[in-house]
Amino acid sequence: MAESEMTTHIHCLMQSDKYGETMHQARYSYARYFNSKYCRKGLLGERKYFALEIDGLHHTIAALDYVLRQGLHHGLSSTPFEYPHCSANAFFRKQLGKVDSPSQMIQGKRYLYLPGKNRLDNNKYRMSADGLLLRQDILDTAYVEELYVSPRTYLFHMNKISGEGDLQKQFDENGDKPVTVEAIEMGVPDFDATLTRSLEQGKVDRNRMTDLELCSIIDRMLIPRLFKNAELVSIYLLSQSQRAKIYEVLWQECLSSRFRPARGGFLQGKYITSNQLERCLAMKYVK
Repeated sequence: MAESEMTTHIHCLMQSDKYGETMHQARYSYARYFNSKYCRKGLLGERKYFALEIDGLHHTIAALDYVLRQGLHHGLSSTPFEYPHCSANAFFRKQLGKVDSPSQMIQGKRYLYLPGKNRLDNNKYRMSADGLLLRQDILDTAYVEELYVSPRTYLFHMNKISGEGDLQKQFDENGDKPVTVEAIEMGVPDFDATLTRSLEQGKVDRNRMTDLELCSIIDRMLIPRLFKNAELVSIYLLSQSQRAKIYEVLWQECLSSRFRPARGGFLQGKYITSNQLERCLAMKYVK
């Protein structure tokens, strides 16, 4: 029904009587892809995943709202639609003026991204130029749109501020545990419910470097420059001391920019945190 990918966790809302099997297949497939791409071995992420059973219309709508607004809740976008790694833009596309351009689709090169034995219908499952199947072709968009009833209601839910009224509707529905941001984000590292709610105002700190930006700098700029070895295509091939060297370079630049703001350097004047550096350099296990 909906999904959202963050750099430390993912959210997925589905209807299934075998969701355990689905999650196992998805996690196994992604781990194989990740390990192959980054020359890594072993388990990726925690051994177990967190599952929350949803029961009732208002509970489902609340869960959809939280999953689709992840970019907003984590301070990465000013609206849910600005964050590209979620399915907020998959619904009511025609009514909201979102048209797929044929120039953005892959023509005749799907074999570069799919296994040879794969027989996906080209017309039913379209592929973008970056090799990703389109969300609107995978998700049950018709059902989700029925739940929101209309594009106007959908826009309201994507832009509203969470309040007590939402909880009361869930209590009135079946009296079970309500779907809250605390429930959805259970187990997420460094989670702050108060900060998450304040970020619903759409205020984004553009001076903060995102994990994706930082990882890109490490992979594409620092590793080739510091080690000059074409074989070192991944931080997972670096020793802890080599990772510490990268950490020191970036951290010293971050500290210096606090006193002498500049747009140059690797960080381009943006700031990072020590936990973020450790996470992007895989220097410790992130729960």
